[in-house]
Amino acid sequence: MREIVVVSGKGGTGKTTLTSSFALLGNDKVIVDADVDAPDLHIILSPRVIEAYTFKGHRVARIRKDLCDECGLCRELCRFEAIDEGFSVDEILCEGCALCYFACPRDAVDMVERESGVWFVAQAKNGSIMVHARLYPGEENSGKLITTLKNRAREIAQDQGTDLILVDGPPGIGCPVISSVTGATDLVAVVEPTLSGIHDAERLLELAKHFGVRVWVVVNRFDINMELCQRIEEWASSKGVNFLGRIPTDPEIPKLQMEGKAPVEGDCLSGEMIAEIWEKLLEEV
Repeated sequence: MREIVVVSGKGGTGKTTLTSSFALLGNDKVIVDADVDAPDLHIILSPRVIEAYTFKGHRVARIRKDLCDECGLCRELCRFEAIDEGFSVDEILCEGCALCYFACPRDAVDMVERESGVWFVAQAKNGSIMVHARLYPGEENSGKLITTLKNRAREIAQDQGTDLILVDGPPGIGCPVISSVTGATDLVAVVEPTLSGIHDAERLLELAKHFGVRVWVVVNRFDINMELCQRIEEWASSKGVNFLGRIPTDPEIPKLQMEGKAPVEGDCLSGEMIAEIWEKLLEEV
């Protein structure tokens, strides 16, 4: 089974625009939107929800008033000031460290799971199965939620006999990206021809090497700086990174997105180039 993860060193590089087009080119794949903190792939793919689940990724303290003798030890130890004078826990301030749980001499503190988000199994508009989620504002453990999505996607792919999973990863190289890349076979880095774009590509390559994942590079909006675009291609060649292609600045893309469409659904040059990039990637993987 091949697992292709599309990533970028920062937001706004066109990662989801590329992934949405990849997702609509054929339906013999399972799609995952792993950007659970700010998901937007569903805007283009219009998934119809088949299954819905709650995600509980965070534990918070809760004080049992029937056992608490208000000795004040928990308030004294809590560095987040999450326990008020009435010995109630502010769940927003509570970080779930459980220090009060272990320190309480009366065993009056319970650590309870809190609902942190929802996740779905759905059918995208092209018929492909899509697994996606929405983490509630301010909630944590996005990495755990991404792992849940990917595990479910693998189960679905195995049940359907599908040998390809396409993942729209979150930006950056932090915990959510690590969860997205773990277990993947190929990583497609979408970069822009800027100095920060080159730096982002280098960071993503280091991450991919750590996990033994093959790296591919696509330069989006390549025509904003042809010199730096050439530098990225030369860098890719020197590092043994596979260069997939270039995508131009295309004013038709935002127009299509306002209609809820991907570039490959319109009559535009960028859509044709993305289709060629996808075919090249499939031939190689």
